[in-house]
Order: sequence, then C-alpha cells, then structure tokens
Amino acid sequence: MKLLRITVALAVALTLTAEVTAQSRGKLRITGTVLNEAGQPVEGADVRAAKKGEAQPEMRSTKTNKQGEWTLAGLAAGEWVVEAMKDGVGATVTETLTEAVPSKTITITFGKPGAAAAVPAAPDPATEITAADAQAIKLAQEGKLAEARKIYEDLLVKFPTVYQINAMLSQMYAAENNIAKGMEHVKIALEKEPTNVDYLLLHAELLMESGDKAAAQKILDTLDVTKVKNPRAFMNSAIHKINSGDKAQAEQAVELLTKLLAQFPNDHLMLYLRGRAYIAGMKLVEAKADLEKFVASAPAMSPQMADAKKLLDQLNKK
Repeated sequence: MKLLRITVALAVALTLTAEVTAQSRGKLRITGTVLNEAGQPVEGADVRAAKKGEAQPEMRSTKTNKQGEWTLAGLAAGEWVVEAMKDGVGATVTETLTEAVPSKTITITFGKPGAAAAVPAAPDPATEITAADAQAIKLAQEGKLAEARKIYEDLLVKFPTVYQINAMLSQMYAAENNIAKGMEHVKIALEKEPTNVDYLLLHAELLMESGDKAAAQKILDTLDVTKVKNPRAFMNSAIHKINSGDKAQAEQAVELLTKLLAQFPNDHLMLYLRGRAYIAGMKLVEAKADLEKFVASAPAMSPQMADAKKLLDQLNKK
C-alpha cells in the first residue's frame, strides 16, 4: 500500500503580522490630545499613525476619549506621521521618536474642514497575496504546477519578509515531487512559527516522502489530532504502520484511524485503511465490517474499491 501523495491543497490564511510590521514595532509611545478650533477636546476622533520611510508601513490607529485624549504604544524609533480626523475635519503632525525619550506627548488642533490629512496609505500585502494564492491553486488544480510555483516565487521576491509565502511555495514544490526544495521552504516558515500545526504537518509529510518516517512520526506524536484540518500526514503514518507487518503497529494504526474517523466521519478512505489495519492485526470481524461500510458508502470509482471488494471476498471465504 503506497503513501498518499502530497497534493496541492494549502490555502494559507494570512495573518501578516510578524515580519511585515517588525520595523514599526518597538517600546516607544505617543500620547496626545485632539482639540477643535475653539480649544475644546474632541471625543471620538480617529487617530492614525504610520512610520515614514517604510516600504510596507503598518497603520496604527485609535480613538480619542471624552477628554480628547489618545495613546499609541509599541512604536519604533523614527519619524511618525500622526493624523486626527472627525466628520471631515482633521489635521496632521509629524513627530520623531528616539530611544532616549520613550514617550512623547503632542496636541493636534483641528483646522478648517479638509485641512491637511496625509498619513501615508499602508499597502495591504494580504489582499494581493490571497488573490495570487487563489490563482496559483487554480493553476495547480489544472496541472500547471510550474506556472503556479512561479506565482509564489514572484510573491516571495516582492514580499521577502512574509514568511507564510514559503509555506505556500513548499507545498507547490511538494506537489512537483521536489522534496528537497519543499523541505527548504517549510523550514523557513517553521523558524517563524515553530508550533504552527499546518507547517508541522507539511514538514512531516515531506519527511515521510523523503523516507525519513521516524522523523515524521516524531513530529506527528507531538500534535493533537483533534486540531488537525488536513489528516493526510496522519493517514500516511497509519499506512506506514500497516505496511510494517508488526501487529502492535497495526493496532496503533487502528487507534489512530479511529480518532481520525471521529473527526472526519465522511472520509471513506479511512474506513478502508482501518479495515486493512484490522486485517494486519488479525481482527477479521472488525475488518469485514469496515470494508463493507467502505464499499457501501464510497464512490464506485474510488481507487481502493477493487481492493476492498477483493479483501471482502477473501474474508467471506474464511
């Protein structure tokens, strides 16, 4: 029984926080007050700030309280453009933060409607990357793997600090059976998020494909099956245990597949695999029950259908 091949199914939900905004993050803060032309506090004004000179600036925002006060914390040293705006009236000031003075206090006074309000717009890499990801997945599903991979490679050139793209690219290399390159890129993603379940599963799959099943199993043993969205790596682990010829490992495969079936009850393939695991563990009554369920519920064109019927025929003769 062969391992389930890695297929293109990774649609990474982007939370672009760690590297894209790292240059704007720090321990400094700006506090201030927003006043109108009469010198009275403005409640509910939108206050935004962005650091000048950033290719991908992070927009920081807050609102004023009843006293017109506001605070923006966690800022890095540098020149910041701060804008206050309410009901079409606004004003903009520039403030330089340094490590020597950890906190600055400023006052923003509104001018006439439409007065200067020029905080630089922050580009949103998540929007572009998500759209490109969808395009790449569509191409991959059409069998155009090289074209799909090129999309991710171009994204990585444009957004080199967005480490999530490495996971996308890793999955594409895996689909092309370039395990070494896939491993290279998933490790980059894991350096940034070492506990990310999706990245760990992809790493385990690549290790399994490379033949290092022990290392793959070591990763899988650390993961909670109930938190897994894609069971393929665990299914490959079960296949490895079934193929081992060891009764104890076959029993472990049964236990694993039972947990997976509880989480993925409509995955017919797991019934087939558990039936095979029961046969390897010499539990033939249980094997027959699972294989009968598989034959009755799985699509007629399932690749495992012929083998399942053959196994059932053999069990019925015993």
